[in-house]
Amino acid sequence: MAVNITSIKTSSNGIWQGDDPLHFAFPLLILQTVLVLVLSRLLAFLFRPLRQPKVIAEIIAGIILGPSAIGRNQTYLHTVFPSWSTPILESVANIGLLFFLFLVGLELDLKSIRRSGRHAFSIAAAGITLPFACGVGVAFVLRSAIPGADQADYAPFLVFMGVSLSITAFPVLARILAELKLLTTRLGETAMAAAAFNDVAAWILLALAVALSGGEESHHSPIISLWVLLSGLVFVAVQIIIIKPCMSWVARRSQDEGGESEFWISLTLAGVLISGFMTDFIGIHSIFGGFVFGLMIPKEGEFTGRLIERIEDFVSGLLLPLYFASSGLKTNVASIKGGKAWGLLCLVIVTACAGKILGTFVVALGCKMSLAEAITLGFLMNTKGLVELIVLNIGKEKKVLNDETFAILVLMALFTTFITTPTVMAIYKPARPGRHNRPHRRKLQFSSSPPSSHDTKELRVLTCVHTSRDIPSLINLIETMRGQNNGKTSHLKLYILRLVELTERSSSIRMVRSARHNGLPIVGDRRDPQDHVAVAFGAYAQLSHVHVRPITAISSLSTMHEDVCTVADQRRVSLIVLPFHRHRSEQSGDMENSGPRWRAVNSRVLREAPCSVALLVDRGFGGGEQVSSVEVAHGVCVVFFGGPDDREALELAGRMAEHPGVCVTALRFVSGNTGGEDERQAVKLKPAPSKNEEQSYTFSTADVDIEREKELDEAAITKFQQMTERKAQYEEKLVRENVIESVLSIGRSGDFGLIVVGKGRFPTSSMVAKLAGRPAEHPELGPIGDALVYGHGVVSSVLVVQQHDMIHSDEMPVTPVPVHDGETTATDGHHTMTEP
Repeated sequence: MAVNITSIKTSSNGIWQGDDPLHFAFPLLILQTVLVLVLSRLLAFLFRPLRQPKVIAEIIAGIILGPSAIGRNQTYLHTVFPSWSTPILESVANIGLLFFLFLVGLELDLKSIRRSGRHAFSIAAAGITLPFACGVGVAFVLRSAIPGADQADYAPFLVFMGVSLSITAFPVLARILAELKLLTTRLGETAMAAAAFNDVAAWILLALAVALSGGEESHHSPIISLWVLLSGLVFVAVQIIIIKPCMSWVARRSQDEGGESEFWISLTLAGVLISGFMTDFIGIHSIFGGFVFGLMIPKEGEFTGRLIERIEDFVSGLLLPLYFASSGLKTNVASIKGGKAWGLLCLVIVTACAGKILGTFVVALGCKMSLAEAITLGFLMNTKGLVELIVLNIGKEKKVLNDETFAILVLMALFTTFITTPTVMAIYKPARPGRHNRPHRRKLQFSSSPPSSHDTKELRVLTCVHTSRDIPSLINLIETMRGQNNGKTSHLKLYILRLVELTERSSSIRMVRSARHNGLPIVGDRRDPQDHVAVAFGAYAQLSHVHVRPITAISSLSTMHEDVCTVADQRRVSLIVLPFHRHRSEQSGDMENSGPRWRAVNSRVLREAPCSVALLVDRGFGGGEQVSSVEVAHGVCVVFFGGPDDREALELAGRMAEHPGVCVTALRFVSGNTGGEDERQAVKLKPAPSKNEEQSYTFSTADVDIEREKELDEAAITKFQQMTERKAQYEEKLVRENVIESVLSIGRSGDFGLIVVGKGRFPTSSMVAKLAGRPAEHPELGPIGDALVYGHGVVSSVLVVQQHDMIHSDEMPVTPVPVHDGETTATDGHHTMTEP
């Protein structure tokens, strides 16, 4: 049914007055937007384990909503996506597209492209020329094989096909490289520079294709196309000669005014719209104007960052998915009918991949890149996705591509982008400097000299920070373990690793470039005045004379632990301090959850760390506020049952005892059983591989002499007493029945701000071994730490310590089994076993 769009009203009067909101433009647009956002976010969540860029989910969401899937139902299609709403939806979507291309221009730094040299240019040229030629060849096949494909002129059809097969999606590639920690490596920098060259060439070719295609009328004078191209060149020249210096002046004025820069940001956004209008006025698509204007913005300084922060979430999170929905409504996979059509799809995919990968591979080898790097670069340059879809939509809008050709090319773009990440992960595994080539064991060490000696060993600590909320308690903890201080220097060297999740945002990519080098986090003293973490720890360094080095690691949470472990290994730290993923709420006082994905990061660090690890469960340690070193007055209790982890906790408590403001109490729990029974023979631990590691405590499966472990326990106690004489208290606590209640009573007493416990992976006491069968809330804390965290009424913060000991590194769930009278014990690979 034909609809006069001028008769469509914006808003309804409501259902009570007889209006159907779906017959009005604005409420229908709201419904369409909600559908697109919900479906795309759901698909993005499902594709997250496959490490696919968000653009894949958004494209598929658009296809599902269109005539390929749900849109087969005509009632749904005419109700939710009626034909009269298409111009409205596409207008809103194209505003998002215009500003997105402006963001792409902001990300492209032409100076860094020039610095990349001839290699990147040669690779980009090969990555465009061969697939473009292949695209032209495929275009002849498609024109003869697909009905209606020959309706468009030869010239624009050939150019559109060549561009669609040769383009590389620069923004999607940047996110894939950042996800794989390759963005700042030699391979990543080459790929980004080549993709930037490719992008510039592709937009020029696209402008040529648009100029050749004309408008709705496919046949027009070549003189018109020439005028369009010349006008486009004049537009670019004006942007370079006039607009670029003006925007540099605007950026300086905005930076001088600080936060009072709303006028200049608004002026810049208006410039994006004006540039888009001018290129559309010329006869080139408006997105070309937004892209060129983005290139003119200076990349140095804070102005670009402020621009990105103001518009990226609204554009990328809300408006851009609408563009994919409108693309999906045009994509009808059902138009690909029969074996011939699917054969054409396979031909296009194979040609696109072969041309791009082969052209890049050969030239990369000529540039003296390794075989693995060359083939990886080929697959990276084959990334398409969003930019490809923009090209295809323009081609369909200009009547150059019909429905079947459009659907074939959309599926080709989906496939080539989908295979990029898994293929690169499979064929390219860069060597991480410092990892796996120094299998040393790093545990805490007591000062081997008297406190007055200047030869005391330096303790290196890596402290991880998620948010500014972690800062006060972590600084108070570091101050507590700082030990002695002569007022000028400290024997503590502190590395602060700020953990930032990598997102799809443009600002995230900018941060990766500034915070990483050669694929690894940069260690440096650069301070961002707006970075509260760096400012807080910088102030602490000056006040306490502690050497602090700030680092920022920006990674996806699935690989965040690699950065933590790599930095710890490179800097040869002895202890990693992690904040627990649950923290005390300032309003209610209850423990709030910051997400299971941060818990997974902590678990992977505990499993793969090259040194000892301490997990801080904060309940307002130090009063919830940072205090100066002279005001420190903490009560610390270390709970000792025995085993490697408990010995490490005791070692750490011994260092804390050196601080004049810290009062340390060591409580050794001893079985109160009478009759001279050897409590070590009261229980054995049998492997239980059928148990879920996420819900059960894990214990070491190492083959270790328990008698030797007991001797080490006694030696650790003796050493602690000798080193902390008159500085710490030592007590033995008899436990006859419930060991958990005995431990919880300490946390409920309020006498101690911090309780230090070992994780207990290899307990030498049956009191801990018997707890292996308890239900576990968070197994990574061990049975004692878990009880203290989730025990009712506990007010103390808890520090769970795991010793780095390769002997005990293999862990698994176990089942406690009582040892009967008359049985003897012997060690095996699973703690203890019985013999008749």
